[in-house]
Amino acid sequence: MLYKNQFLCGCVLLLSTIVTGQSGSNSRTSAEALNYIFILTDDQSYGSMGCTGNEWVQTPNLDQLAADGTLFTNAHVTSAICTPSRASIFLSQFERRHGVNFNSGTSVAPEAWAKSYPVQMRKAGYYTGYIGKNHTPIGAGGYDSGVMEESFDYWYAGHGHLTFYPKSRHDIFKGAKVDTQVEVMQEGMVDFLDPNQERLAGAVQFLEERPTEQPFVLSLCFNLPHSASTRSMEQRPTDPEIYRSLYRNLELPLPEHYVAKADIQEPKLPMEILHAEDRQTGYDFVDEPATLKERYTRQLQAMTGIDQLVGELRSRLEKLGIAEKTVLVFTSDHGLFMGQFGLGGKALCYEQVTHVPLIIYHPGLTPEERPATSHALVQTIDIAPTLLSLANIPIPSSMQGKDLSKVLGGKEKTVREFLLTENLWSTKFGNPRCESIQNMEWKYIRYYKNENQSALNIIRAAKDMKLPLNKLLYQVNDQDIALYRSFAEAPFRGEKAVYEELFQLSKDPQETTNLIQQASPSLLKEMRQALDEALYSARGTEAPKVLRYTQESKLEAQLKVKK
Repeated sequence: MLYKNQFLCGCVLLLSTIVTGQSGSNSRTSAEALNYIFILTDDQSYGSMGCTGNEWVQTPNLDQLAADGTLFTNAHVTSAICTPSRASIFLSQFERRHGVNFNSGTSVAPEAWAKSYPVQMRKAGYYTGYIGKNHTPIGAGGYDSGVMEESFDYWYAGHGHLTFYPKSRHDIFKGAKVDTQVEVMQEGMVDFLDPNQERLAGAVQFLEERPTEQPFVLSLCFNLPHSASTRSMEQRPTDPEIYRSLYRNLELPLPEHYVAKADIQEPKLPMEILHAEDRQTGYDFVDEPATLKERYTRQLQAMTGIDQLVGELRSRLEKLGIAEKTVLVFTSDHGLFMGQFGLGGKALCYEQVTHVPLIIYHPGLTPEERPATSHALVQTIDIAPTLLSLANIPIPSSMQGKDLSKVLGGKEKTVREFLLTENLWSTKFGNPRCESIQNMEWKYIRYYKNENQSALNIIRAAKDMKLPLNKLLYQVNDQDIALYRSFAEAPFRGEKAVYEELFQLSKDPQETTNLIQQASPSLLKEMRQALDEALYSARGTEAPKVLRYTQESKLEAQLKVKK
């Protein structure tokens, strides 16, 4: 009942501000402002499309989008795992600044979320929509707070994983006419864009339809080609044909430098750094060629499905007469290891998981003005300030990314000299704490002692004692807040790295050969110093604006409700 009242109040408030003009809601009209559509995929490494060098996948619409816009060939995430990366994109902050991850025991505080680009654009008069997957906990109670839903004028999304068949997991999608994730999201996309379509039953919207006189910003956030969603694919008779048969007649190759688990002679990282035996079982498909090829086939199918949605999106924009006033941004939250060097999963600082596609199409730029490709070092935290800049909205001082608008207009070629990536998701699943700095030539990575408890030991104990396994593996408690913060502060408190890597990216983009022993002292000094400076800048001087989000905080909230 409370949520319904909030919803009705929101409807009245928004309608009132549009009619009376007493807020930013009508300060912009579609005649004078561009629209913005942000498309985010999940687990998509850079080389997953035709335009980024994949010879097997069919992505003609994405390839055309890249041809019509600017393809950034050197774009990276800040943290190669879902939640911190997505929070970084919205807030334009490094994880060390926003302080939210699966193991942090925290959610983004409302005052921090208020500085996110969707909220800032809504405040400036844009009609906002969100479709697909949300994996960023916001407000008191995280995913249960309602803050995320209330931040958008149109909401058709689920918290956490969607699976390939999201209707079975999230009630909001149950009214969809189709079952598969991409097509469910496409129904939402059409509902948001096209006032001539029959209204979608499940979507939460504060007005019956999008005001055509108001510019909009729409986020389309997939849970594909994520390995968990592709694992749930069943090739049902009702699935579109691409998800049942496409690519199955091909002899797909194994990734370059692939090593089956049984053939690993020397691990990529020392066993005391990366506890490979504790890796989440969801990534075991990389261990054998047959299971890897099956999953890769599904990932390619998912990419073609996403590509078809992008094609439908552009076609729909043309039919509505707004294609020439709509900016499109396409990227991924991180990549995924597919058995390269025997590795599976993400949450490291290697190119396979940090290097992602980034395409920005700006209809107002001519082919002569915009570069077809940019090789500049850019990051996904640059998206928020770029959107705000293009929309002539002041960029909050809290944002750490760079404005790429001058790069898009061909006026600048260099964005930053050094690029920082980090991993603070160091847990019982074996991943180490690590951080890296790279320039156009070199990448330097350093690792810290990995003393985390073992997932394998937890699994054994749970089996012996008949304990709830998921609770033991995934539950976050108050004590984890202190542990996470010690991880974030370790470099500033004098903890020394225990292992280092150096790769010459210009000659070794696959990062096969660690040159740390052969490197000149001057080069190592430069890279280490650059990393130290980048970390200080990333952390900043203010404490992260977060709220406690642990098992204890959930229980306390439940007790308050009962009282």
